[in-house]
Amino acid sequence: MSAANHATDELLTPPTPAPKRKRFSLDDLLGDTRPQAVGVTDLPTGKEIRLDRITGDPNQPRRTFDGERLVELADSIRIEGVLQPIVVRYDNTRDIYVIVHGERRWRAAHTAGLSTIPAIVRDVPEERRLVQQLMENIVRDDLNAVDRAAALRALKSQLGDASWDVVAETVGIRRSRLFQLLGTEKLPEAIQADIRAGRLTEKQSRALQSLPGEHQRALRDAILADNLPADTAMAIARRLKSDRVPDELDAAASAISRIRSELAQDRVVCEPTVADAELISLLGSIARLRTGGQGARVALTRLADWNGFEPYDGERMLDEMFAFAQTLARVPRTEVDSEGGTRAALSGLREALNALLDGA
Repeated sequence: MSAANHATDELLTPPTPAPKRKRFSLDDLLGDTRPQAVGVTDLPTGKEIRLDRITGDPNQPRRTFDGERLVELADSIRIEGVLQPIVVRYDNTRDIYVIVHGERRWRAAHTAGLSTIPAIVRDVPEERRLVQQLMENIVRDDLNAVDRAAALRALKSQLGDASWDVVAETVGIRRSRLFQLLGTEKLPEAIQADIRAGRLTEKQSRALQSLPGEHQRALRDAILADNLPADTAMAIARRLKSDRVPDELDAAASAISRIRSELAQDRVVCEPTVADAELISLLGSIARLRTGGQGARVALTRLADWNGFEPYDGERMLDEMFAFAQTLARVPRTEVDSEGGTRAALSGLREALNALLDGA
């Protein structure tokens, strides 16, 4: 190539464009460039709000606030501050923030002498507020059973009188659990007050639900006086019914004292190698259905009637099986390998289940 041609090519070749300068937005210039900011986004809804600009929700499910626990929370807040922001919504008509979650923290902050509280502002549709509040309280078991039952009934109405199956699915609890909670509404107001105040647990109250009025009063007094376990209270309730105790307070109280003494005498302290005799006997009676035919079934029915066993309840059975499965998940291998009571009871249960599953 001649020098003239080379010069011509250089003239025809377009010049290489200069690299463009990187443009920065205002957010880039003012943004947080520290390592701890990587993968982090600021929330525009996070606020520090004066307490007097916030009010509680009159329609929220919680109706009871334990005074002692509020004082304990206030003491913690004085030391550590509010560790978790509350959730509020802005009410434009009243120009005030209404609590969606966290009224206990707001009340405790007042008691602790704070003037503001950290909060997240959310625009929660009215039809979702109760659901969210129930999820916050029911799933955490942070609400007493009576208030939970009332809230579930309110939710049913809010959902257009939906079925209880829909209500249970909406808040994510088992249907059997839902009906356990609703059962507390059938109790007298005085007993409901005991549950609200924490003097009586929901499990203890289940023993009272199927009893007549004076039996309820007598057994409730015994439970509160000695803090009877739920299973003991249930055993007493079954005996009150099977013994046909008159529905009179004095007669019921006398019968409860007698039944407790009999239960204590029957509770024989066994060696580790011996299983509970009554349990093994009952499981054996069920297992005999496999080969005993109609005679075994009649004998089992008489045994159930004599001992005041409650009628079959599929929901309760599933509930008890769920609790039993949780216990089995924790059974030490040594308990199963040994010749003790646990192994004997499990073996008896296996035979009883085989009899039932064989369609006896």
